[in-house]
Amino acid sequence: MPDTDDARVAHRSHPVAKRRALRTIALFEAIKGLTAFAASLGLLSLLHHDLHRLAEALIGHFGLDPGDHYPSIILHYADVLADANLRSLVLLAAGYVLLRFCEAYGLWYERTWGQWLGALSGALYVPFELRHLMHRPSVASAAVLLINLLVIGFLAWQLWRERQGMDP
Repeated sequence: MPDTDDARVAHRSHPVAKRRALRTIALFEAIKGLTAFAASLGLLSLLHHDLHRLAEALIGHFGLDPGDHYPSIILHYADVLADANLRSLVLLAAGYVLLRFCEAYGLWYERTWGQWLGALSGALYVPFELRHLMHRPSVASAAVLLINLLVIGFLAWQLWRERQGMDP
């Protein structure tokens, strides 16, 4: 049986560890939101250019064969982006950025809704990460999946503890 002073210290340190973990996740989500925002601005600046020609020039600059797998993917998505509805792309990007920033805010301030949003939005990626890992196995793919599962597990654990009245 642990000493009561040790139990009190462990009990008091738990909220600090929880806060640090939630704020680490919140920072990561905010970075994802900022990255998506910057990428969106970059895409918007390219939409008034001939993207296929720009992609071909970039591929040629690196000495790649446009018929190879990855260069052909780049060319394909350059064409898809050129044909895409600008308004839809802007709305989709804005929604993603807003979601990331809301999640970061909720996690930073330890809001229950932020933990729910984090767990659910993280869980949405799992099937895609599994599919990617199955078709293109790599250490990076496995690491991304593992980290995502750890974050989802941590958030779910915190939500369960709150529901059980275990968190102070």
